[in-house]
Amino acid sequence: MSLEFQNVSYYYPGTHQGLNDLTLSVKTGELVAVIGPSGSGKSTLLKLVSGLTTGHSGSIKLGGQDLAKTPVHERNIGMVFQNYALFPHLNVLDNVAYGLKLRKVPHSVRTAKANALLDAVGLSAFSDRAVSQLSGGQQQRVALARALAIDPKALLLDEPLAALDASIRGQLRDQIREIQKRFHATTLLVTHDQEEALAMADRVAVLVDGSLLQLATPKDIYERPVSTVVAQFVGLSTIFRGTVLAQDLVDIGFAKLVAPTHNRVAGQTVHALIRPEHVQIDPLENTPNRMTGHVGAQRYLGSMSRFDFFIPGAATPLLCEARGLPMNAVAIAPQHVCLLDS
Repeated sequence: MSLEFQNVSYYYPGTHQGLNDLTLSVKTGELVAVIGPSGSGKSTLLKLVSGLTTGHSGSIKLGGQDLAKTPVHERNIGMVFQNYALFPHLNVLDNVAYGLKLRKVPHSVRTAKANALLDAVGLSAFSDRAVSQLSGGQQQRVALARALAIDPKALLLDEPLAALDASIRGQLRDQIREIQKRFHATTLLVTHDQEEALAMADRVAVLVDGSLLQLATPKDIYERPVSTVVAQFVGLSTIFRGTVLAQDLVDIGFAKLVAPTHNRVAGQTVHALIRPEHVQIDPLENTPNRMTGHVGAQRYLGSMSRFDFFIPGAATPLLCEARGLPMNAVAIAPQHVCLLDS
C-alpha cells in the first residue's frame, strides 16, 4: 500500500520551520529512509502521517485514502520509537499483542499471532519475560513485532537504532530490514545515521530546511548527488570549485583534472566532488590526475587510515582513505571525479 505526499507544507506556529511543498512517494513494500540535519523536517513527516501533528496543506494519502480525513485510530499505522515505548507492566507476549487486544481480537487469535511474530523476530523463547529483563536490541525487536501485529498499512521507524550500542546496531539493522522485506511493509524510516540509511533503504530522501533536495537509490545519492549540499551531507568528501576548459577537462586552480564533463561547455563553473576512498596513493608518474603534496593530520581507523593531503595551491586539503600513507603523490581516476553544477 503506497504512501504519497503531494505538495505538503506545514510550519510550526510562529516559525518558518517544518515542511515546504514536499512531494514524496513510498511504494508498496518499499523502505524509504529520510535523512537531513536537525530541524530539517524529518520527524515532522512521521508526525503528520501518524496524526500526532495536524494542520498541513497539500495531501498525504495512504493506499489512496486521504489521511487528513481519517481519524488517528483508523489509520492502522505501526510505529517504532527510538525509546521503544514498551509497557513495563506487561510481559513480552502481551506487549506484542496489545494492539490486537485494543481491536478486540479474540485471546486465542491474538496470542497465536503474537507468538508467530516473536518467532519471526527471534524472541519466541522470551514470551513470558518482563521487558525490563531484555537487552536494548531485544526490546527494539519486541517493539517491531508489536508494530507489525496489527497488519499496518504503513510502518514508521523513528530513529529505531539510535539508543543502541554500536556493537549490535549493525546486526539489528540487518534483522529489521530482513523482517521488513518478509512482511512487505511500506516503511518510512527517519534516521540521523547515514550508514544506516544507505544500508537499509530502497531509496533515500534528503531533507534540508523542510525541502526535499533529492530522492534516489542509496548508490545514486552517494555517487551522483544533485548538489554540493547533498554531497556534503551524505558521506565524506572534498569539493573543489573549478571551470570547464574543454571536453573532459576541468581547471580547479592548482591543477587540471580529467573528468567526464558530459554536456557542459567551456567556461562553465562546476564543483569537483572527490570521495576519500577514491584517492589512489603513490600513483605512477603518468597516472591521470596525479598531484604531489604531503600528508597532514592522520586518523587511524583500524582497517584503514583517514588523512589530509595538502597540495600546493589548494585552499583545502584533499581528504583521503587508504590502508597506507602516500610518500608524496596521490591521484583520482577520472571516472571518480563527480562534477556538480551547484
